[in-house]
Amino acid sequence: MNLKWVQADDIDAELIESYAQRLNIPIIISKILLNRGIDTFDQAKHFFRGSIDDLYDPFLMPDMEKAVNRIIQALNKKEKILIYGDYDVDGITSVSVLYLLLQELGADVIFYIPHRIQEGYGLSLFGIDEALKNQVSLIISVDCGITALEEVEYARKFNIDVIISDHHEEGLDLPHALAILNPKCKNSNYPFQELAGVGVAYKLGQALVQTMKLDSSIIEQFSDLVAIGSTADIVPLIDENRIFVKEGLRMINNTEKPGLKALLKVAGMSDKPIGTGQIVFILAPRINAIGRMGDAQLAVELLTTQDPARAWKIANILESENRIRKDIDEETFRNAQTMVDSQFDLSNSYGLVLAREGWHPGVIGIVASRVVEKYYRPTVMISIDTEVGKGSARSISGFDIYQAIKQCEDLLIAFGGHKYAAGLMIDKNNIDGFRQRFNEIAQQQLTDELLQPKLRIDGEIRLSEITPRLVQLLKMFAPFGPQNMRPVFQTNKLQVVGTPIIVGKNHLKFHVRQDGVVFDAIGFNLGDLIYRIEPGAYNLDMAYVVEENNYLGRTSLQLRVKDLR
Repeated sequence: MNLKWVQADDIDAELIESYAQRLNIPIIISKILLNRGIDTFDQAKHFFRGSIDDLYDPFLMPDMEKAVNRIIQALNKKEKILIYGDYDVDGITSVSVLYLLLQELGADVIFYIPHRIQEGYGLSLFGIDEALKNQVSLIISVDCGITALEEVEYARKFNIDVIISDHHEEGLDLPHALAILNPKCKNSNYPFQELAGVGVAYKLGQALVQTMKLDSSIIEQFSDLVAIGSTADIVPLIDENRIFVKEGLRMINNTEKPGLKALLKVAGMSDKPIGTGQIVFILAPRINAIGRMGDAQLAVELLTTQDPARAWKIANILESENRIRKDIDEETFRNAQTMVDSQFDLSNSYGLVLAREGWHPGVIGIVASRVVEKYYRPTVMISIDTEVGKGSARSISGFDIYQAIKQCEDLLIAFGGHKYAAGLMIDKNNIDGFRQRFNEIAQQQLTDELLQPKLRIDGEIRLSEITPRLVQLLKMFAPFGPQNMRPVFQTNKLQVVGTPIIVGKNHLKFHVRQDGVVFDAIGFNLGDLIYRIEPGAYNLDMAYVVEENNYLGRTSLQLRVKDLR
């Protein structure tokens, strides 16, 4: 798939130079900062040196005081509290944070995560029945609950108070909960709307600790779990999320927590540097695997246990489940590719709705993302079980898939989500109608321009500009993620030195030279682009990121190729 290279916005050269002089930084770093909206000394200081002390007052969130007072009442009266979470990494870490905190505060607390296959997402009547059996009088939902109107009414009928802590879009009506903590709610003026579920749970914990006049370290010790949940949920890594992830990564890289140590060990990551990439591609899939295949309670136990032997046992179970999940992923992706290639004309199919009996509902979200990556179309994958289909939707830049699905709500049993990812339930007899309408909506909104994947270029440089100081400053841009991606550079008229080779699973490896400077370059999964390379000629334009390669205890600089022309 050909990428369109899109240059970052042009900024007045005098402004770039003036800002560079003021901050004593290279011109290219000045340009990147300005293009990311960091245009004052104070903003730059906050970006590079922001700390946990810079978090917003949690009481700026509506209903926070109500929620904290009710929890303190439960603590004082020894009431039983249930933390009710979602079965993905964000939900699992959210449950873990509040469960550990309330345990430390002496609460009588248990947790509950619904079974993905048997109950589905969110607060369920079955889960509330479990709360009743356990004589619970307060439920705190995390990473779910904002659309649970019926379930909250059911809990209230049995005199169970519900505090909702969520970050998903609200529906037409809000549940009649005791308190609703959600920065996305229309009545919220909280300064930052993009917290993950675990971020909202942390803010509740932060407010509780402040009200009880306890040391802030009691809640800050869980920043590692907030970093894992936030990174895995692909929230923008700016503002408070950036602070959480930055602090949390520092803790993860020095962790003594039995669960995290065991997880890192089974993943082969002990004593290796952990960044956002390692969370997304190595840690999160293992935590997610148990919930995707069935019961996520074990993942919470892993993150909360103090017993190294138990942690090691659970970590190995998660590793095994992850291998099974990967095999199912591959088979489902092959099914999906066959379906797209044989049943869809991509010149007329702007949105893809794929449905089949027998697909595992725990993996269709992952596979939908892979279909989007391959075909660059908004995609809904539906697993049909008897008369009902459960779907996961993923989108492309510029297309709000939640709003598109909302326009089809008369065909759906239920739906929820946000701009780039959503879930739904549908009667199988409505799938054809949904497919047609979804495609019509996509056709109306998606132009040829939006359907061409783009590669954003932060700036054009020469290889001689890649100095140790530049590399050090680039490292300070971390943690990388949505809205704070690793800077991508373009260098033109490079000479390829020697013969390019393909290594591993279709990885392209070669050397480039300019102005007498030579760098190693590697393009992961880009072996198919070897035809664009002419060894010896000074005619290669390359888009790449600068990164450190840690191999066999040695650290070296390499250029990781994003595209070639």
